[in-house]
Amino acid sequence: MLKYLAGAAAMALVLAAGSHPGVAAGKKYVFALVPKNTNNPFFDQARDGCKKAEAELKGAIECLYIGPGEHGGGEEQVQIVDDLVAKHVDGIAVSPANAAAMASALEEAKKAGIPVLTWDSDLLPKDKGLRVAYIGTHNYDIGVNLAKLVQAIKPKGGTICIQSGGAAAANHNERMQGIRDTLAGKASTESPGVRLTGQNGWKEVDGCPLYTNDDFTVAVQQMEDILGKYPNLDAFVPTGGFPEFVEQAYKRVASNYKSKIADGSLAVVVADTLPMQIEELKMGLASGNVGQRPFEMGYKVMYALKDMKDGKGAPKDPTYTGLDVCTPKNANTCVGGGN
Repeated sequence: MLKYLAGAAAMALVLAAGSHPGVAAGKKYVFALVPKNTNNPFFDQARDGCKKAEAELKGAIECLYIGPGEHGGGEEQVQIVDDLVAKHVDGIAVSPANAAAMASALEEAKKAGIPVLTWDSDLLPKDKGLRVAYIGTHNYDIGVNLAKLVQAIKPKGGTICIQSGGAAAANHNERMQGIRDTLAGKASTESPGVRLTGQNGWKEVDGCPLYTNDDFTVAVQQMEDILGKYPNLDAFVPTGGFPEFVEQAYKRVASNYKSKIADGSLAVVVADTLPMQIEELKMGLASGNVGQRPFEMGYKVMYALKDMKDGKGAPKDPTYTGLDVCTPKNANTCVGGGN
């Protein structure tokens, strides 16, 4: 009986070591990079940054890129993080689709001693103690810069429709707050800011903000519908690249408004600066873009997790990865950083 128990105990130790890469000598750390969804070219760039770090570290880490196929409401992403905690990966870097819901999964990660970073999107202020640091964009500043581009085109104000990703996505709410605060000329106390009802000459039209839940086909349809409903709309401002990511569909819709974009009667200012977006900007199908650096986010979180596991300390919280502000005039040179 004692021999059986000893054998069982030894087997349990072997299984434990196998389920926790990095514990045994010579084993690589397994770090999970969890995007909101995997059918998004923005997150593809973060994956590529993660894989570059993996290659540079020559076997010391594995970049485990895993997330929901679709954005949804965040439930599937939470389940994925729950599973990663159960498997006891060595570290998790997550872009929460639903900041409030993700907190429950990260409570378990903290109990398990698994270091967590957020990137692209952060937790709610009350839950930030569940992660070590945030590495990514200063999301409020994206909104500020989107609004400044709009103001340059429409200095007297006008009507606006803001298109967001998800109502529970902290990063998009922070961007919306930055847009609203800047256009209103007055700071609000919390995201997503105060709805524009005439402040400083700006008013949000009925039916907006729009929420895409990162469904890009829906985003294009929403754009087409709102511009059709309000033919004199002054500004259309997505807080992410949603409609522009569906290249052919976006070009079909935006081409109907190319002359209005060109003469400044319609400002179409969009977050993100992926290659297809810069091409659309050069074609005159947008007024401007404010871009993030997702490649750099995916790259930096891997090194930060390894440093923590190696006892080198935590990264600065927050660590901002910078912005790129693009217009038709600087479209050839505006994108910097990352890969």
